[in-house]
Amino acid sequence: MKRERRFIPVDDIEVRADGDAPVIEGYAARFNKWADIGGMFRERIAAGAFADTIADDDIRALFNHDPNFVLGRTSNGSLRLNEDNKGLFMENTPPGTQAANDVIALIDRRDVTGQSFGFSVQEEKWATKEIDGTPTEHRTITKARLYDVGPVTYPAYSVTDVSTRSFEEVYEARMEQLIDEPSETVVDDEEREETPVMTSKANSLYLRNRHDKGGDSS
Repeated sequence: MKRERRFIPVDDIEVRADGDAPVIEGYAARFNKWADIGGMFRERIAAGAFADTIADDDIRALFNHDPNFVLGRTSNGSLRLNEDNKGLFMENTPPGTQAANDVIALIDRRDVTGQSFGFSVQEEKWATKEIDGTPTEHRTITKARLYDVGPVTYPAYSVTDVSTRSFEEVYEARMEQLIDEPSETVVDDEEREETPVMTSKANSLYLRNRHDKGGDSS
């Protein structure tokens, strides 16, 4: 299973006091919120997608996904994850290290306001929805394995980011699937206002897949 990352720009990540120990808390993921993924497809996470992984796996809290900056883990109780009706809520009691104290100071001063999570998809559903005459792929993640969660400096994507490359691989795999198993396009008026049209980058990936398969791209 390929690892992916999602970045959530949020305002509710904060540090609160629990006795003498600071606690970092906030939502690492939101359920049933459509997000534009690299201009290639739209994606949402279904409620319950993390239920099995937070019960069974030893998940880390990391700063900027860096394993050299460990803030906690679920196996020792320093990272606590819970699903509610909004999303995946994180509570992290970081260690008393200088690196962790620096992260706390950055969050307190609002230099760091975003969260991210690393995961792999175990179960998903795809649908092609037509909005304003443009077919757009929609992915619903129904089950995922979490590897890490935590605060990040840049809750956004850049063209050189490893996440962007993973988006292309996910999108290309979907295009391959559509070539082999065409799906019905559904017109979805409810999402007309919030769904962007397919970008030129997405179109070029689609046409490249058709050409490689020997299809007519005209």
